[in-house]
Amino acid sequence: MRIGIFGATGVIGQRILAEAERRGHQVTAFSRNPAADPRHRQADVLDPGDAIDGLDVVVNAVNSGGDPQAAIENAQLFPAAATALLKALERRPATRVVVVGGAGSLEVSPGRQLVDVDGFAEGLPAQLGVPAEYVEVVLAHREALDRYRLSNRQWTYLSPSSGLIQPGERTGRYRLGGDQLLDVTADISAEDLAVAVLDEIELPRHLQRRFTVGSAA
Repeated sequence: MRIGIFGATGVIGQRILAEAERRGHQVTAFSRNPAADPRHRQADVLDPGDAIDGLDVVVNAVNSGGDPQAAIENAQLFPAAATALLKALERRPATRVVVVGGAGSLEVSPGRQLVDVDGFAEGLPAQLGVPAEYVEVVLAHREALDRYRLSNRQWTYLSPSSGLIQPGERTGRYRLGGDQLLDVTADISAEDLAVAVLDEIELPRHLQRRFTVGSAA
């Protein structure tokens, strides 16, 4: 398949790129600054333009920056990217978009999302070691998901049941869920998250739906 990846230099994006190449797909990595890696093609997720022409699948694995303060300042990148990609796909109805988002909008009980649980906004900084304002990043992820849900494009949104995705072992196994948070011990490695993304690309099971994955252990 012809796959384009925004955010291919990030922890998750790098592993999605490697997994796609491992499986023999034709992959294009997009970057705003391709000079950093000559294998990358210049393109901005906020203005994809003609860069995504001819692709079967576009993957948005862009994050808002490794530095927590930068992430807070750039939180609106997520909903803005959703709007830009959905607009670009209006002229490309056969192209799918697979988005790697956040866990905060997963449900802990029917209709009740993790981000709305009492104490979540206060507990998140302590858990992840980030400023209190980091909840704005979580809310921005949720806003992006809401924009996809209002669209009739061929989108899929993946919310890992993990607070923080780290490099680790590629086991090739994971647990699969829908809109509900799996559990607090469901941390999944970036490598196995990439496996889940490519499995969904190759065998779509969640068109116009959100799903979650967690560690198989």
